[in-house]
Amino acid sequence: MTIEHPTILFLCVHNAGRSQMAAAFAREIGGERVVIHSAGSDPGASLNPAVIAVMREKGIDISNETPRRLTEEMGLAADVVVTMGCGDACPVYPGKRYVDWELTDPAGRSEGDVRVIRDEIEGRVRDLIEQLTHSTSRTTLERDAHTPEAAVVPPDTAQP
Repeated sequence: MTIEHPTILFLCVHNAGRSQMAAAFAREIGGERVVIHSAGSDPGASLNPAVIAVMREKGIDISNETPRRLTEEMGLAADVVVTMGCGDACPVYPGKRYVDWELTDPAGRSEGDVRVIRDEIEGRVRDLIEQLTHSTSRTTLERDAHTPEAAVVPPDTAQP
């Protein structure tokens, strides 16, 4: 079975920085080839101003975005869940491919520091979109999940 438009969920705690940048890049790079969700386990009140500023430098305006709370529907709809620093605060959904990106939290960082984080996220998103749009069968997604950065949580071992 082919996944016409893989669904990616970018997930962190506050949904105010890393996951917002990743989602914005994924929408820009993936276009209509992917479906993108971004959420947090404990969303902040607003986006990090430095994140908004450095994304604008790339021609991407995220100033109208707001942090969103993760919903069960988002988790269940995702083919790939990309976590960024949420550890045990992020729930696990059975049968989903998980990729954990260890990235510095941009909270309280200078714009210069946030640029470095932004650029790292952009590169990772480009790689992920390339992989998903050139290998989009569920079998391939599950096989590829055995890379060091990814795992598929089997349905019988996941915790709610």
